[in-house]
Amino acid sequence: NKYLGKDFHVLASYGHVRDLVPREGAVATDRGFAMNYEVIERNQKHVDAIAKAAKAADSLYLATDLDREGEAISWHIAEILRSRGLLEGRALHRVVFSEITPRAIKEAVANPRALSMDLVNAQQARRALDYLVGFNLSPVLWRKVQRGLSAGRVQSPALRMIAEREEEIEAFRAREYWTIEAACAHPDMAFTARLSKLRGKKFEQFDLTSEADALAARSALERSAQGRLVVANIESKERKRRPSPPFTTSTLQQEAARKLGFTTSRTMKIAQGLYEGVALGGDEGVVGLITYMRTYAVSVSAEAIGELRAMIERDYGPRALPEQPHYYRNKSKNAQEAHEAIRPTSALHRPKDIAHFLSDEQRKLYDLIWKRALASQMQHATLNTVSVDLDAGGESMFRASGTTVVDPGFLAVYEEGRDAKNAEDEDEGRKLPAMTIGEPVPLAAINADQHFTEPPPRYSEASLVKTLEEYGIGRPSTYASIIQVLLNREYVILDSRRFKPTDVGRAVARFLSGHFTQYVDYDFTAKLEDELDAVSRGEEAWVPLMERFWLPFKQQVDEKTESVDRSEATGARELGSDPKTGKPVSVRLGRFGPYAAIGTKDDEEKPTFASLRPGQSMHTITLAEALELFKLPRKLGQAENGDEVSVAIGRFGPFVKQGSTYASLKPEDDPYTIELPRALQIVAEKLEMLANRLILDFGNGVQVLNG
Repeated sequence: NKYLGKDFHVLASYGHVRDLVPREGAVATDRGFAMNYEVIERNQKHVDAIAKAAKAADSLYLATDLDREGEAISWHIAEILRSRGLLEGRALHRVVFSEITPRAIKEAVANPRALSMDLVNAQQARRALDYLVGFNLSPVLWRKVQRGLSAGRVQSPALRMIAEREEEIEAFRAREYWTIEAACAHPDMAFTARLSKLRGKKFEQFDLTSEADALAARSALERSAQGRLVVANIESKERKRRPSPPFTTSTLQQEAARKLGFTTSRTMKIAQGLYEGVALGGDEGVVGLITYMRTYAVSVSAEAIGELRAMIERDYGPRALPEQPHYYRNKSKNAQEAHEAIRPTSALHRPKDIAHFLSDEQRKLYDLIWKRALASQMQHATLNTVSVDLDAGGESMFRASGTTVVDPGFLAVYEEGRDAKNAEDEDEGRKLPAMTIGEPVPLAAINADQHFTEPPPRYSEASLVKTLEEYGIGRPSTYASIIQVLLNREYVILDSRRFKPTDVGRAVARFLSGHFTQYVDYDFTAKLEDELDAVSRGEEAWVPLMERFWLPFKQQVDEKTESVDRSEATGARELGSDPKTGKPVSVRLGRFGPYAAIGTKDDEEKPTFASLRPGQSMHTITLAEALELFKLPRKLGQAENGDEVSVAIGRFGPFVKQGSTYASLKPEDDPYTIELPRALQIVAEKLEMLANRLILDFGNGVQVLNG
């Protein structure tokens, strides 16, 4: 409002203003996929405020975000105003900008355009697809897996990724291998060298797989080396490392997760605040500090490049500046949605100069964005790698490598994080002493070390976002919401900042992969995203796209509703027999989560059931562990008043019961080991809490309670 002056009245829509009615038939599949919208209740007051202001206005400017979601919000506002007769006699303009700065805002208002129905229809198609998948697939999950579950068009392939990784980890069998390293006592500098050749053959990872073999090899090397290694060859290679492009949504989320420990949703919330603006004091007032944060573009405007280059020359000298600017090319085919990478709106807003105006989290994220943008226009780094082969005699060889930075270039400002380190990373920054061919190097020791191969790691937020992007699943605006939905539905949990599927999540993934294979297929999901992009570019009509999806999908839903067995769908397992009764012991997924059962519903006696403990999985639990569960409920004894005291696990977790009083165990209490005095203490605390709960009693059934 300040940028545009007194002739303008600026109001916010606070995100989407309308959505599909939340019931069946919101998308009329038999009437050209006509969509039945209603105003979102929490935003009704914002819509009414916009409508009231529109009555007094000469013209309307729609200035929502520049992606398809933003275009759809503008269209919905226009449709609401049209339905209220508020567009008659008023000009309607659509303006877009990728940064909230005076120049960008004034330029956008001076060059308005019409609403893009191609972008709107792409968003409508996406919303309709998501609705149709959710409303038709979820009831099948309720019948076959568990009540209350839901399936998402884009979340389901992501869940499949996480579940399949867990299966890989469970199927993994560790292999033993041994490495041999020489500790070299060079007079100038001690260093280590890895065995690279053994008895004339290149040394491979699994050449030594037992202690006996490793110790025998070490003894042979000690005999042939006789206390020294001889320098056989020296290779020196200079290489250039080029800076990464400025951030996209995906790379920002990955780096913020790696370097700052931020979740994807936290990153986007902080970035939104930096985009919308921060009060910098003085004449500047509120300034948008970064460009729009939902993008897969890596390009930067010529004006911004000029500003970055001037800053580099000023702060780091002419040597840090390449002769020509670096131009980064967009991977995206979607020209209509392609805009700039995430960069500072002005390179002059150096993090150290504005730090005191920012919160701690804002400062950290802005620092990351500013440095990455600056580094992207800096000189490449020059590295020198030296590799030395050291002869141990007996046709065996050790190799030592070290990499030193000749010219840091962009590394003086920023280095991209990595999810996993490799041998090259370990050598970086490691120096070797100056050596000459034929020089003997004293040998302090030869060490043999045992290792075991490790299973593939579970996905972190950074590696999951990276994989989703590689497969083409989702788009910049959806990564954070995909992850949030999986966590909110408790399909996955974060264990040491890595995604672990719950038993419910695995059952959903198993069911969808087995019976709706096409719809959780990575290529299918990516192709659908590409088709939505084609709609946004005006190359494809949205209704035929919907028809191609809907008809086979509906047919499959109808078929699977009748044909799938629930036990098979949820991955029930038989573990063996109960030694006491001889009855089968199995694990299944029930209404309230995974449980173990002794016996079957066909037996004369009813089966007995026990819930799995926290941290246990129906996919990995053993027979012995399952039988342990049936030791509950445990009778602990009697209270002084004669009430029996017992402990068990119920729907809401472990509890102790004294007479008719139930009290939940604390997280540190184990129902299998808790003793009577502790159980009585927990009950006493519960009774005291109940006694102190009443604040006021009006005597007519109305009470004020604490808690």
